[in-house]
Amino acid sequence: MTAVADRSLGPELARTQTIAADTDVLVVGLTSSENGPAIVPEDLFGDVLPADLRAELLDQLGAVGAKGKAEELTRVPAPAGLDGVTSVLAVGLGAADKIDAEQIRRSAGVAARTLSGTELVATTLSGLDIGAAAEGFYLGAYTFTPFKSDKSAPKPDERPVARVEFLVPEAEFGEEELFRAELIAEAIATARDFVNTPPSHLYPAEFAARAQELAEAAGLEVEVLDETALDAGGYGGVLGVGKGSSRPPRLVRITYAGGPKKVALVGKGITFDTGGISIKPAQNMENMTSDMAGAAAVVATALLAARLSLPVTVTATVPMAENMPSSTAQRPGDVLTQYGGTTVEVINTDAEGRLILADAIVRASEDEPDYLIDVATLTGAQMVALGTRTPGIMGTEEFRDRVAEISRANGENGWAMPLPAELRADLNSKIADLANVAPHRWGGMLSAGLFLKEFVPEGVQWAHLDVAGPAYNTGGPFGYIGKGGTGVPVRTLIAVIEDIAGE
Repeated sequence: MTAVADRSLGPELARTQTIAADTDVLVVGLTSSENGPAIVPEDLFGDVLPADLRAELLDQLGAVGAKGKAEELTRVPAPAGLDGVTSVLAVGLGAADKIDAEQIRRSAGVAARTLSGTELVATTLSGLDIGAAAEGFYLGAYTFTPFKSDKSAPKPDERPVARVEFLVPEAEFGEEELFRAELIAEAIATARDFVNTPPSHLYPAEFAARAQELAEAAGLEVEVLDETALDAGGYGGVLGVGKGSSRPPRLVRITYAGGPKKVALVGKGITFDTGGISIKPAQNMENMTSDMAGAAAVVATALLAARLSLPVTVTATVPMAENMPSSTAQRPGDVLTQYGGTTVEVINTDAEGRLILADAIVRASEDEPDYLIDVATLTGAQMVALGTRTPGIMGTEEFRDRVAEISRANGENGWAMPLPAELRADLNSKIADLANVAPHRWGGMLSAGLFLKEFVPEGVQWAHLDVAGPAYNTGGPFGYIGKGGTGVPVRTLIAVIEDIAGE
């Protein structure tokens, strides 16, 4: 495997009942109202912030214009009563009656990003939701620096916060919530690391090797099919997409055998997408390093399910290929045979994700799963329809709606989308069973979903998540999301699996 310096896993997270003497910053939450800002929670931490100290701190914050608006940051010197604390950072939470877990995550993330270079932070946000606060701090502090040389590496005052202590009223409060939140945040960071690693260093064989190493370290069963095994097995979609590259494709299967119910996860693993012969415009093509974000999410989720010891069997089936133009690349007009025998006319080589997913869906279905979820940065049409932060969720209606509701409840904003029957005929081919695209631009996200539906067996509860925009942030940081890989939809996937486990 290619040697790359390890990234720090993130800040150390801990619970405490008192503020340590060497605490650099105390982070408090501030709400807004017609009567001015208020420090929350009001019913906890009386020993830390007694009434007189709370009033003094509010006066200081008011004097410098703090309003408590969502994600507003206000930093003031610590009042004399906060022994050992250098300063207080108030982070806005917005109106008190509208605070939810996602707002706490976002506010904690903003706080973490502004605290670069800080060694020790204590926070009372734990009194609102310790799990959400922990995820926000961990993910907000995330950085990816393995490819920076010494001359551009972060200086000491630019390094992420080293340790965050969550103030709790009693020793046992929030122990399980903090443990779960840290595992989830680490899984999201793992997915981000995969996405942020450049295609020069994360090609199919390398991606497969890294996924195998992580899975075997967790004690999970792993199977890796190289190009020879893919050819022998009849994986025409994966081979067709990958044959234009000098770096051959792979298919990885990771199994966590946790219980009788079976959940199949499938993730699109295009390590770089030029579009192939139907080549993309040069502008912004560098962002196609993110076209394996679906694969990154399902690998991270399978590992997370094992770490959480969920009573469900989870199998991740991950096709990996690089879509390149060359003398050996597939052409528009070619016909390939998918795993399982369906023939597909390739009209557009840039509609490659559905070809590798189709192979993987059929293979995953051979395990007779109760539920099947595929995740892909599949279509630009997703962003046209829903923007860059809202995943489109398609599939069997009951399960689709369930996944979408869980996604929104966990702050990843998934939205249920239809699979209109009238669009299916547009995928008919003159010479094969299917064409890989419709002959028009209307409903491109939905047509892609309809294509995948052809490979899902009857009776399997299925959800297809198109995360083309949400999986990769090309703009400025917001909340706990920095530039680059976001880790979406790991939180949705693990919450769905937990929901299934609780049936």
